[in-house]
Amino acid sequence: MRPIILLFSFMMMLSLSSCAARVVAQPASVTVVKARPANYKIVKVKGKRYYFWNGNHYRKTRRGFILVRL
Repeated sequence: MRPIILLFSFMMMLSLSSCAARVVAQPASVTVVKARPANYKIVKVKGKRYYFWNGNHYRKTRRGFILVRL
């Protein structure tokens, strides 16, 4: 009887501790530009549209244009 109780309690302790941890990486800072300048170029990379100006690539979102690193 005692080994069964020990086994059951051991299994309960294992089920309480989780091996998985949720890790959420958030960007340090996000650069949002409201309007693009007149001298932008549209560039397609892997089928996605990016806007290129001033040596940087931007992606269009609802908030404006977000700087991305390719």
